[in-house]
Amino acid sequence: MGSAQMVTVFGAYGHTGRFVVEELRRRGFVPVLAGRDAKKLEELAAATGFEARPAAVDDPAGLDRALDGAAAVINAAGPFAHTAAPVIEAALRAGVPYVDVAAEIEANADTFAHFADRARDAGAVVVPAMAFYGALGDLLATAAMGDLTSADEAHVAYALNNWHPTEGTRKAGAVSRERRGGGRVVYSEGRLRYRHDAPATTEWDFPRPVGRREVIAEFTMADVVTLPSHLDIPEVRTYMTVGAARDVVAPDSPAPVAAGPDGRSDQTFVIDVVVRSGDTERRAVARGNDIYAVTAPLAVEAVDRILTGRTRTTGVASAGRLFDAVDFLRALEAHIDVELPS
Repeated sequence: MGSAQMVTVFGAYGHTGRFVVEELRRRGFVPVLAGRDAKKLEELAAATGFEARPAAVDDPAGLDRALDGAAAVINAAGPFAHTAAPVIEAALRAGVPYVDVAAEIEANADTFAHFADRARDAGAVVVPAMAFYGALGDLLATAAMGDLTSADEAHVAYALNNWHPTEGTRKAGAVSRERRGGGRVVYSEGRLRYRHDAPATTEWDFPRPVGRREVIAEFTMADVVTLPSHLDIPEVRTYMTVGAARDVVAPDSPAPVAAGPDGRSDQTFVIDVVVRSGDTERRAVARGNDIYAVTAPLAVEAVDRILTGRTRTTGVASAGRLFDAVDFLRALEAHIDVELPS
């Protein structure tokens, strides 16, 4: 896999971008380091031996140079409200697949709204939210659906033992809050809705090893864009353990710190996805370590499958629409523990 194909990583020097660069190298690809900060790119190039190509989102010619000769581009630079559209435009000009790791709800919705027709007409592949938030829940829900053609509701519950945010997470969150006017977003009755009330707390029975935990109901993540983009489910609800929700917004929360030589932190997670259709209930579960590090194999596996023709459509598509969800999740077993319905 990889066959020494070049893959441009925009935002290569960021926290998640570095994991993506290393995963590409491990899988036999040649990362091309791109981004807005030339000094950070040079430092990363000196440490890794890969080529650095500085490019700003307001410089189309620079972006074209960053993608020259690449087989695909992975955008790991947030806030994606600022970077997604320019990098997608560059990918369309270059005729290469685009994958990003955006967790920003509005940015992902914009990608579907603004590029669906153009990408489809060009026969291009554009994959937003190919990350822990957005892709993993979508893949689990798609696998849980199985032969169901529709469902009444989907619940995606996250149990994180902590959530120490990166600088990129903080910046993306600030942009999203500004776009929402301080409100919050939910997916109900088949569409995104904005509310200004406080979300309720409830309890969720997570599978091992977590158990029953207090969660914030409607702690909405990118799953409310990815799941409904291809699954007939009018109600998509997401939940987050209270401690992790407090961590990510607390101004004094530390950034992630590597707990070992692979750079991963000691953060652990369980994702519990429940799909309900009438009296039928199906569950899919994933467990693992470090939500930022796990994003890298998700994005790189997506690129590998796109470049080797293991896809189901073209245009703008979420992970669950584009790939065989069960097969994709099984391919990640070196990184996450997955339990799927029989």
